[in-house]
Amino acid sequence: MAKKIRVFIVDDSLLFRKVLIDNLSQNPNIEVVGYAVDAFDAERKIPLLKPDVVTLDVEMPMINGMEFVKKLLPKHPVPVILVSSLNLNVFEALSAGAVDFVKKPDMSSSNTASTFLNTLISKIFIASRAVIKVPVSPPALTEPGKSAMGKTAFSLNASNTIIAIGASTGGTEATLQVLKDLPADTPGIVVTQHMPEGFTKMYADRLNRLCSMNVKEAQSGDAIERGQVLIAPGDLQMKVVKMGSRYTVSCYPGEKVSGHRPSVDVLFQSIADTAGASSVGIIMTGMGRDGAEGLLNMKKKGAFTIGQDAESCVVYGMPMVAYNIGAVTRQVSCANIAGVLMKHLSSL
Repeated sequence: MAKKIRVFIVDDSLLFRKVLIDNLSQNPNIEVVGYAVDAFDAERKIPLLKPDVVTLDVEMPMINGMEFVKKLLPKHPVPVILVSSLNLNVFEALSAGAVDFVKKPDMSSSNTASTFLNTLISKIFIASRAVIKVPVSPPALTEPGKSAMGKTAFSLNASNTIIAIGASTGGTEATLQVLKDLPADTPGIVVTQHMPEGFTKMYADRLNRLCSMNVKEAQSGDAIERGQVLIAPGDLQMKVVKMGSRYTVSCYPGEKVSGHRPSVDVLFQSIADTAGASSVGIIMTGMGRDGAEGLLNMKKKGAFTIGQDAESCVVYGMPMVAYNIGAVTRQVSCANIAGVLMKHLSSL
């Protein structure tokens, strides 16, 4: 890399700060430029040190990570990576503009700690290239959604269509933006979002509160039905299986594919094999190429495919690769994906 990534650490734990500082400093492409023990300390230091990336503990005294992100980013739009145990506030902080998050490890396990540090370093590299999206007013967790949109008279062909969404960095909010604009009886949707185990259940529950469709974390055997969204469980692969005239999902602890479990490629490839032209594939913001080959195979089987454009992506990686290899039928902004999808379904 041409220059080191300047990282600032915010964490109230002396032990955890030391672990982060010592280990991140060993990477030749990272420079830890400072740390803060709480949000007030960080608020003073960040404007002076001008880091490229901030790592932020979500659970802090006085002002938690969610509130701090809301205060920081409008003034200083720096990429923020959240470090969090299982806590719903992580999604609120993401909705306020944080780029990504890492699950806080059990530091008594060397394997867990090593995996955490490798994941964090990878996300720091990605975050350093991210485009910060600061919403004017992040959606409230209690915002009503079930009655927000009425039903649509879909044709039989449209009703039997499977819609698949794949996303990574920036995808939690991008997927929410798409789903919130869809009516309650939209054909069944399956989603693979790169996310750790445990968080996918909380994410699905949050989407369920905010969207007209019903949303749940998927379990093996769940049917893909109109009006329902199934989210791939963290640390499991999810694929679509045809059972007679019905489509269900299978969730299993397979090997990582394209570096991920769950993998977008696994989901998209299974749909190419089972549903073909009776499907829509949507690839959204994220680093790398996961999902690109699977989306291309869906398109080759007759599926309609949509890619998120560069301007609306937090990281224009996965959609860029998909577009460059010819896997994308339409490339549009995140705000327009739901409209393009509905127009396609109405044409069936």
